Amino acid sequence: MPPTPEPSRRLILGGVGAAVVTSALAPAARAADALTRPDLAVTGRATDLGTGWRFALANPDGVTDPDGRFADAANPGYDDSGWQVVDVPHDWSIELPPTEHGTQSGSGFFRGGLGWYRKTFSLPPSLAGKRVSVEFDGVYSDAHVYLGGELLGTHPYAYTGFAFDLTGRLHTDGRTPNVLAVRATNPLPSSRWYSGSGIYRRVRLVVTEPVHVARHGTFVTTPDIAAGRGTVRVATDVANDSAAPVTAEVRTTVTDPAGRVAAKSGTTVTVAAGQTATAVTTQSVQGPQLWSVEQPRLYRLRTDIIVAGRALDTTTTDFGFRYTEFHPARGFSLNGVPMKLRGVNLHATQGPLGAVIDQAALERQLRLMLAMGVNALRTAHNPPAPELVAVCERLGILMMVEAFDCWRTGKVEFDYHRDFDAWSARDTAEMVHAAKNSPAVVLWSIGNEVPDASMAGGPQIAAGLIAVVRGIDSTRPVIMGSDRYRSVPAPGSPQDLILRQLDGLGVNYNTAQSIDGLHAAYPDKFFFESESSSETSTRGVYQDPDLLNTGENHTPGKRATSSYDNNLASWTFSGEYSLKKDRDRKFCQGQFLWAGQDYLGEPTPYDVFPVKTSFFGAVDSAGLPKDAFHLFRSQWTTTPMVHLTPMDWTTHRPGEPVSVWVYSTVDTVELVLNGRSLGVRRFDRKTTVDGRVYLETTEPVGDDKNDPSGSYTSPNGGTGKLHLTWTVPFEPGTLTAIARSGGREVARDRLVTAGPPRAVTLTAEPRGDGAMAFVTASVVDAHGVLVPGAEPVLRFGVRGPGRVAGVDNGRQELAQSYQQPTIPAFKGQAVAVIAATGGRGPITVTASAPGLEPGTATVPGTNLGQRNGPGARAVERPGPSVVPAADASYSGAPDTLPAAMLDGDPATGWSNFYVKPATATLPAVSRPRPQDWVSLIWPAARRVGAVTANFVVDARHGRPDAVEVACRTARGWEPVRNLKVTWGSGSNDPTTLEFDPVTTTEVRITMTATGFLRISALSARS
Repeated sequence: MPPTPEPSRRLILGGVGAAVVTSALAPAARAADALTRPDLAVTGRATDLGTGWRFALANPDGVTDPDGRFADAANPGYDDSGWQVVDVPHDWSIELPPTEHGTQSGSGFFRGGLGWYRKTFSLPPSLAGKRVSVEFDGVYSDAHVYLGGELLGTHPYAYTGFAFDLTGRLHTDGRTPNVLAVRATNPLPSSRWYSGSGIYRRVRLVVTEPVHVARHGTFVTTPDIAAGRGTVRVATDVANDSAAPVTAEVRTTVTDPAGRVAAKSGTTVTVAAGQTATAVTTQSVQGPQLWSVEQPRLYRLRTDIIVAGRALDTTTTDFGFRYTEFHPARGFSLNGVPMKLRGVNLHATQGPLGAVIDQAALERQLRLMLAMGVNALRTAHNPPAPELVAVCERLGILMMVEAFDCWRTGKVEFDYHRDFDAWSARDTAEMVHAAKNSPAVVLWSIGNEVPDASMAGGPQIAAGLIAVVRGIDSTRPVIMGSDRYRSVPAPGSPQDLILRQLDGLGVNYNTAQSIDGLHAAYPDKFFFESESSSETSTRGVYQDPDLLNTGENHTPGKRATSSYDNNLASWTFSGEYSLKKDRDRKFCQGQFLWAGQDYLGEPTPYDVFPVKTSFFGAVDSAGLPKDAFHLFRSQWTTTPMVHLTPMDWTTHRPGEPVSVWVYSTVDTVELVLNGRSLGVRRFDRKTTVDGRVYLETTEPVGDDKNDPSGSYTSPNGGTGKLHLTWTVPFEPGTLTAIARSGGREVARDRLVTAGPPRAVTLTAEPRGDGAMAFVTASVVDAHGVLVPGAEPVLRFGVRGPGRVAGVDNGRQELAQSYQQPTIPAFKGQAVAVIAATGGRGPITVTASAPGLEPGTATVPGTNLGQRNGPGARAVERPGPSVVPAADASYSGAPDTLPAAMLDGDPATGWSNFYVKPATATLPAVSRPRPQDWVSLIWPAARRVGAVTANFVVDARHGRPDAVEVACRTARGWEPVRNLKVTWGSGSNDPTTLEFDPVTTTEVRITMTATGFLRISALSARS
C-alpha cells in the first residue's frame, strides 16, 4: 500500500471556523440509471454523493485481504461489476447475520472486517478551474480514500468528518470517468458497543471558486444577549486558492425564524495567494427571539463573498440567540431561567438500521425522548453526525457533545488509543468546528471514563485537549464524564489536577454522599451526572417487586431483567434513587440517564449469544417504551399522566397477588378493578430546601445503606418512593388507574385481560424528513386488546415505492438478523422500519401471521428515498430453531442451566440459586423464589408415567415443600392424575413422581419451596 502522505491543506481541508452549509443539497436519490450513466449532476455548492456506489465486503472476519483479490481495488480499471450496488450512508455489519464465532457480546455478535467502496462519475467542463473537494461526515473506520488509484489520504477516527481536495486531479471533460474509492476496516474488538462498519454517514462533493469560504469557515456568536441586545458577530475565514492576492467583500445577512431579513453587515478583507484570512462582521438584531427548549427559534446567516462585483461563494448557517449559565451553586439556567438538565445518553445506532444515519429515524428517536420529558442529549461517546445536531436544534434539545471514549490508554484492543497521539488534536478540533454554531450545543466533553484520568500523564493530555477546544470556542464550558471521582481526589493527584483545569465535571454513578463531597471540595466547579442509574429492564418482564435489587434469569430463551426498577449491576442505581439524588441538589446541573434507548452490544448483565442488545434503555431497541420511560416521564413532565406497572393484566394465575405500581404527575390516584375500587393512594406534596415542589410517598424505602436511616434521605429529611403501590389478587377483567386533581379526573390508564390472539393491527408513525418510517404491529384479541403473551412470527410486506428496511421486537435475546421481513412478536408487538425508495404514491404495509387476520397501514412515499439503502438485499434468515430437551422457569446462574440436568454428571445441575452482589447503596441479595418449574421436552409425543428428579440438599439448597406435575396437551397445560411422590432419602438421591401414564411432548414439575433448589439429574419413563 502506498505510504500515507503528510497532511496538508491540499489533502485535508481544514479551517479555524465552522460552516454548516445547508443550501443547494442534491436530493438523496438520483435516477435509476445512475450506474450506467455516471455523469454527476452538480447542483450548487454541495452535491450529495449518496447513490451509485459499489461495495464489496472483502473480509468479514478480519482486516486483511488474504488472497489479494482486492489489491488493485482503488485503480480505475478494476472490474467492480460484480460488486453490490449500495447507497450511502451504509453499514455492512448490520446486513450480516449475528454469530457467536469470532465476535463478542460488546459488538452485539456482529462482524466487522474489511470493506471497499467505489464511486464512478463524470464531471462537466463547467467545473474546469473550480475548486472541488469531497467531504465525508464519517467512515467506520480507518478510511483510506483514493481518486484515480492515488491515495488522497487517511482518516482513522470513525466519528469525525474530513475532506480531501480533488482540484487538479479530476477529469472534467464530461466523458472520462473519475473513480473515487474508499477502503474501510473494523477490526474486532474496536469498540465497547456496536459501532457499525463502512461509510455510515453522508458524503458530498463541494464545488467552489478559488476564492471561497473555507471549510468550517463561519463562526457565529451572539454576545450581549443577557443585556437584552441582539448582537451577531460573524468571523468568516476566506480562502484564496488563486495565484494572486485578492480583496474580497464579505457580506452577511441575518434572517429571522419567519425568513425575514433582520440585519445586514459587510466588510472587506485582503487575502494573499494561497492563504486564508478572517473577516469579522457585526450586526444588531432588534428584539431577538431566543432559542429555548420550549421554543427552539432558529435564525439563518447568509454569507456572500464578493470579488470585483461578482459573488464567488455563498453559504448559509443556522444559529440561535440563547445564553446559558452553569453555576457551581445555583445550577444550570437557559436564558436566565433555572432548569435541570433532563438528559439521556444515546449511542449512534438506530436499532435494525445499525449505524446508518437517517434524519427521520433520528427525529423519531428524539421525539420519543421528548415525550419522556428529556431536554438534553449526551452524544455517548463520540462526536455526532451533523443530522443529529440539526434535529436537536430544531426540536429544542440541549447537547453535550463528546470527543472520545479513551485517550492514550485503550479499553479494547483496537479502539482509538492507537491513533490518539497522532490524531486527537485534529479530531477534537473537527468536533468543535462541526457543531459550534448550533444553539443546541452547550457543553464540550473531552472524554468518557478515560483510564488516563487517574494516571500520571492524564493532566497533560487533558491540558492539550482543553487548549484545542478553547482555542476554537471559548463560549462553552469544557468538561468530561468520569467514573474516577467517586471520592474526593487527593490534592495533587491526576484526578485533582485534571478537575482544576476543567470548567465542570460530569460524574458517572456517584452516591449522594460522594457528589456532596465533591461539591464541598471544589466550590468553584459545577457538577452533574453524565451517567445516571443504568438500571436494566426488559419490556413486559417483572420479578420480585418487593426487592430493591434482584437476580437474572439465565435460562435460554428467558434471558431478561425485571422492569420493576430493581435490576442493578454493582455500579448502578435505581431510577428512583438517581432522580431523587439529582432533584434535591440545586447545585447539581442535572443528569443524563444511561440510557435513553437500548442499543446493540454491551448486553449487561448477560455475556452470551444471542443476547445482543443492552438492557439499559428507557425504551427498547424497537422504540417501544418500557416502564422506566414512564417513571422518568412522571418526574420530568408536568402534564397530567398516570401509568400502570406491570403492563400486563393477562398472564397471571387467578388469585395470584400482583404488585401494582403507579407512576403519576398527579398526587391522588384511585385503583379500580372491574368497577370495584381498590382504594385511593396519595403522594405527599413536599418541598426541596430551596423551595421546589415535588411528589413523594412517606414510607422509608431502605435504598441507601450509607445513610444512618438506611434509606436515601433528602436534605429536607424526607424519604419515600416515586410510585404508589397496591397488592391486588389477580382476577380477569379491567384494571384502571384514575388520577384526580382537586377531585376532578385528569388522567387514566387501563389494563384489560386479553383473550386468544385474533388479528394483527398496524400503526404507522408520522415520518420526519428522511427515508425511514416506523410501523408498529400489535397482536390483539377479538376486542382489539393487546395479547402480551403472543409471540407469533410476523411477516411484513410492502406495496408501492418502499421496502422493509429492518424489523425489531425489542427483545434483547434474539438470534436472528434485523434486516429481513419476518420477526416473532415479543410481548405482543414488533416494529418494521419501512424505507421509501423514491416515487409518488402511498406505501402500503401489511403484517400477517398464521391463523391471524392480517393488518394494513399506509405511509406516504417520498422522493428522499433510497433505492439501495438498508434492507435492499434483505432475505429471510430465521433464527436457529432450538428445541431444548429440558427447560426451566428460572435459572440463577450461567452454569446451572436446565441442560445440566441431562448431562449424566452428578456434579452439575439446574438451580435457581443466585447471589446478586452489593451495589454502592444496597447490600448483596440472594432470595429464593416461592415457586419454579423444570420440564422435559421431546420432539415427538411419547408415553410418560413417571419422572425422576435428583434433588441436591446442602448448605444452599433444600427439597421443595410441594410438587405438582402437568403435561402439555392441545388445550394447554393439564395436571396429571393420581400423582404419587416418593422422596429420596438423602442429597442427590432420586425422587420419583409417578402418575397415570400420558402421551405428551413435555412434562413439567412445578415446585413450591422456601429455599433454593438444585436438581442434578432429571429423567422420565413410561
